[in-house]
Amino acid sequence: MLRDHPRAPEQLEDLRQAWGGNPQLSRLDFVTGWHAKALNYYQDRHGAFAFVTTNSITQGDQVPRLFGPIFNQGWRIRFAHRTFAWDSQAPGKAAVHCVIVGFDRAREPKARLFDYPSINADAVEIPVGQAVNPYLVDGPTVLVEKRSTMLSPVLNTTSYGSKPSDGGNLLVSEEDYPHVAEDPIAAKYLHPYVGAKELLHNQDRWCLWLEGMDPTDAQRSPILKERIAAVRDFRAASKAASTREYPHHHLFRQLAKQDEPFVCIPRHVSETRKYFTVKRFDPEVIAGDANFTITDPDGLQFATLSSSMFLAWQKAIGGRLESRLRFGSTLTWYTFPLPNLTDSQREQIIEGGQRVLEARALHPDRSLAEHYNPLAMDPALLKAHDKLDRAVDKALGATKKLSTEEQRLEILFRNYRELTAEQ
Repeated sequence: MLRDHPRAPEQLEDLRQAWGGNPQLSRLDFVTGWHAKALNYYQDRHGAFAFVTTNSITQGDQVPRLFGPIFNQGWRIRFAHRTFAWDSQAPGKAAVHCVIVGFDRAREPKARLFDYPSINADAVEIPVGQAVNPYLVDGPTVLVEKRSTMLSPVLNTTSYGSKPSDGGNLLVSEEDYPHVAEDPIAAKYLHPYVGAKELLHNQDRWCLWLEGMDPTDAQRSPILKERIAAVRDFRAASKAASTREYPHHHLFRQLAKQDEPFVCIPRHVSETRKYFTVKRFDPEVIAGDANFTITDPDGLQFATLSSSMFLAWQKAIGGRLESRLRFGSTLTWYTFPLPNLTDSQREQIIEGGQRVLEARALHPDRSLAEHYNPLAMDPALLKAHDKLDRAVDKALGATKKLSTEEQRLEILFRNYRELTAEQ
């Protein structure tokens, strides 16, 4: 089994040489050096090869960099095992998430694909209708690459959340809130603040958003004066020159306040939930840099992100942190192949998203983590998501009710191929 480890400089040089000095390919996981060696060995020979590796080679932007050169030399995926746990049985060693991918240059027999219902379960073979693509899905062979512009004509670009870099002095905890709110000057600048934990668990936190502050307020408010001075001292001690030299100590280091309603998207979510956990906010809320944001004036972005179609796409092509899903805006959102919508389709999707919000509102004290507990989702919320899924599925080209991730991925990869060909 080939496992990736942190690389020493000499290992980086080894990988660069294995891939012929190509700087893009030398950024791959170190285990892919074996793929490079196999391609070189079989350049003028007949044969086949397969490796057991960490599952990262079939995730994120690793995929087009690795599988592009392999496919360009005429290889296809002959068989594959999706993610399973490899236990070394050594004391203190954690199980590693692995895949097996085998290659040949033949057209027959048909490729084989094996899945694991749970990470430690036995393999179950899945019938293959088209081919096993590099995301280990039965579907067309496409390589999804990061984009700097939206593939879909109806979706909006993302922004990073606001980054304090303040030593906690511009943030206000639940315990500190009454003290700050009692100061009539400081209270003018209090805004709800949503980091990753606040988003998922409904925890209360605030910040002092001092953009456009009256300069005299910093002198008239002891709280503002003290906290701004503390930010200045914190940044002066930073190892980062850009932070030390940032002159506006009353401001967040990264400003990304929205002027319209927006969707807040966590960078990482649990792979066990049935839907991607996002939330829609009004512009007075400040999203922290552990989240992405998308302007969403009418609810279309929220509805799309909340659909099973998007979750299927995220799981198939997005990166992961261990097994958790990692939202990558330029890889999983900018590439999402939602075609242009008719007015009716758009209205149905927005209405579906609104029904999801209404179902959540039936239990206002529940957090997103509680709403989307995979063992105990409220029937009303499941029903609302089902209605939303029907609208999104139909807009993407489904002609019947879809019930599996595989059905959705077949449509998604087909749409991706068509939309990229048009562009």
